[in-house]
Amino acid sequence: MMYLQFSRRLFLFRLLLFVVIGCQSKQTYEGEITIGLINYEGDEKIINKFAGFQRYLGEKTKAHIQLEPTFNENKAMERIQAGAWSLIFAPPGLAAIAISQHQYIPLFPLVDINNLRSIFVVRRDSTLNELKQLEGQTVALGILGSATGYYLPLYNLYGLTLAEILFAPTPKTVLEWVAQGKAAAGAVSMAELNLYSSQLSPTEFRVLFTDPHYVPLGVVLIGPNIERTQQDYIRKVMSEFPSQLASEVGYVPNGQIPDYKYMIAVVERVRLITSRLQNKPVHLF
Repeated sequence: MMYLQFSRRLFLFRLLLFVVIGCQSKQTYEGEITIGLINYEGDEKIINKFAGFQRYLGEKTKAHIQLEPTFNENKAMERIQAGAWSLIFAPPGLAAIAISQHQYIPLFPLVDINNLRSIFVVRRDSTLNELKQLEGQTVALGILGSATGYYLPLYNLYGLTLAEILFAPTPKTVLEWVAQGKAAAGAVSMAELNLYSSQLSPTEFRVLFTDPHYVPLGVVLIGPNIERTQQDYIRKVMSEFPSQLASEVGYVPNGQIPDYKYMIAVVERVRLITSRLQNKPVHLF
């Protein structure tokens, strides 16, 4: 009799274990996953770029996948603050804010430009030769959320008083304003200078200052609006993506998450002076 009871218990245990394993193997998200990213050019190429990724992620999670590109960091910040994005393909500045202020969690590094640096540029014929000479000048910056165009430049300008700060919607606009003489200097990345300077010929630019710190790679982030177990499942699905699909949308499934401590510290320092950036003159201290 005791043997039969033991056998029955063993059978029930195995049956329960089979059911649990079966449920785990068929785990799905079954919700909506909204993917946020910045598309400076505003064209439809991004839709085609993410088509395969969306389809595969939807098949694996059984979720409705929605892609939501925005034109710049301002719009991206609005969506992050509203908790509207489940996944973000985030550049460094945006990532630092989302991680430190909105509880987003980094999943994977993006395939991005290594050794990215923030620089100040001037026209080649400018008389300015060092950063402190921007005292009393008008400077063009990027907008809230940009590491190379906003946070690092403001950090480097700390202690100066500027005549005015002009906030440009895109890096190309920063260079256009410098070329037109609307600003004495502008902040972009070296990669952006190389990309856009030829489009603004015959104006020639010169690097006034290079930030000594390398900007961390961007990251794929997952939002706090998704439960932890579901976050783990989505992470698992994305880590097992075909390498071609992951490469097409620009992330590394087995890559190491970059260290964001310094970038977050810069963001926190700049937050102390953001309330006075619209003033004329602008006291950056």
